[in-house]
Amino acid sequence: MKNILIALTLVSATAANAQFQFNPQAGVTFQSLTQAPDGFNYKAQVGWQLGADARIGDKLFLQPGAFLGRSVTAVSYTTNVQGGAAGAVTVEDDLVSTNLKLRTMLGYRVLDTYQFDIRVMLGPSYDVLMSVDDRDGNLGWNKGDFNSGAWNLEAGLGFDMGLFTLAPTASIGLSRAFKDDPALSEINSKYMSYGLTVGVNIGNDDE
Repeated sequence: MKNILIALTLVSATAANAQFQFNPQAGVTFQSLTQAPDGFNYKAQVGWQLGADARIGDKLFLQPGAFLGRSVTAVSYTTNVQGGAAGAVTVEDDLVSTNLKLRTMLGYRVLDTYQFDIRVMLGPSYDVLMSVDDRDGNLGWNKGDFNSGAWNLEAGLGFDMGLFTLAPTASIGLSRAFKDDPALSEINSKYMSYGLTVGVNIGNDDE
């Protein structure tokens, strides 16, 4: 991962005098967790994100960005009380986390016209965990149960229509979500997120 970041930094340095755009954006997120342990179920719910990225280059470009997001995952698990299966109880709650996503993607314009562009992007990101809540207090999880940061692989498409830009993205978790704690050792979950942003293009990439 460090080698990828070094390579992207070198590309950024060579593109210092290239065409430049700045793109403030807002949108929604859908975050879930992989590898649910027995008795658990994860389901992505709607969250939000707000941030901006930049594009440095023309046909081939570098796209660094930062986004603040509030993600929601519905979590349920079944636990037995006295009486065996007849006493099974399902606990449900929403896990809500706030993250600062820092990402750098390398992109390529597969269609580049004056009024409409299509882009593909791929690269690493790092999510800084800022807060964790469970809405009803049923899960008993808090920020201390999770790793403070997580690496991801980001992929996305970009559609530019004059002043406006639309970008669906997917984020595949590479780091374990929970801390390596004995009480959480069986929960080997990683983050899996999808996003959609709408923004504006500031600058000119058609010079």
